[in-house]
Amino acid sequence: MRQPTFICHSCGKRLEYATGERPCEVLSRWLTVSQWKGLGAVEHYNFCSFTCLKRWADTHVPQVPEAFLKAFEEGKGGKNAYL
Repeated sequence: MRQPTFICHSCGKRLEYATGERPCEVLSRWLTVSQWKGLGAVEHYNFCSFTCLKRWADTHVPQVPEAFLKAFEEGKGGKNAYL
């Protein structure tokens, strides 16, 4: 019979634990993020490190297009400057 396992949602590292062990003890130094998906629906994500959490978060946050950011740089002090 396979033991229950926590899996890092970023790197895939596995952490097996015995039935009856408390998650707060097993997941020492791990991070857990809870995301509300709707009424009474919550998803939990486990991460083995802050690096893995950051990597996961970076893939879930919309990125501002580089062309948009460059438009602000071009406007500094030139004919497009507002001040």
